Amino acid sequence: MNFQVTVLKILVSYPDGFAVMANLKRDMAILATSGPDWAERTKRLAARMPDLDIFSQGLVARESGGWKITDKGRAVLEFMETRPVADQAIETVPAVEAPLPRLQQPAGRAKRRRERRERAREARERARTNASASA
Repeated sequence: MNFQVTVLKILVSYPDGFAVMANLKRDMAILATSGPDWAERTKRLAARMPDLDIFSQGLVARESGGWKITDKGRAVLEFMETRPVADQAIETVPAVEAPLPRLQQPAGRAKRRRERRERAREARERARTNASASA
């Protein structure tokens, strides 16, 4: 779980963006124990801002007894939550009705498959020869 992204998300959920430390800690504990989905989501959001530092960048202000998200903090969180343009473009491409071409296997895999079939064929022939010689 990314602590700084979580703080931004918690603060933005409060009406005025301010939360006392007790509420912040409670909400943080709930999210930390909510499972892997929250951790994955915060990692994805944090990847959009790798040098995120909520205090030195002025995204969160310390006020009497708690923390408050700033307008800049709201803007950064909105930026992090906005889907990349590449993802949006993929969604707008219409579905193609034509069948997809069959993918070619790497040469090494095809060669190994061919060799495996050849060994199996040779083993069957040996088994037949041994069976007819025993009879």
